[in-house]
Amino acid sequence: MVTIKTDYLGQLRTEATHVQSNNKIITDAPTDNNGKGEAFSPTDLVASSLCSCMMTIMGIIARRNGFDLDDMEGEVTKVMVSDPRRVSEVHINFT
Repeated sequence: MVTIKTDYLGQLRTEATHVQSNNKIITDAPTDNNGKGEAFSPTDLVASSLCSCMMTIMGIIARRNGFDLDDMEGEVTKVMVSDPRRVSEVHINFT
């Protein structure tokens, strides 16, 4: 079963739809890569997804052990390199 449907909207913009909930995410290429930078870039979502995944796993373990992490926050720094352009590092700080 399809989980996510993504449409290319033109001008380096996409719209991803979570099929079960119909929630949508728009991405734009960043301004330093020919885009508008008006939304998360695809590589922003990679870094953000890693943070969200880690927080979810910590939340599952916390709940299992009788405490919550309701005030937890994560700050993500994505480091890009070129030749080829790619994510080289993701730094995440939790508080």
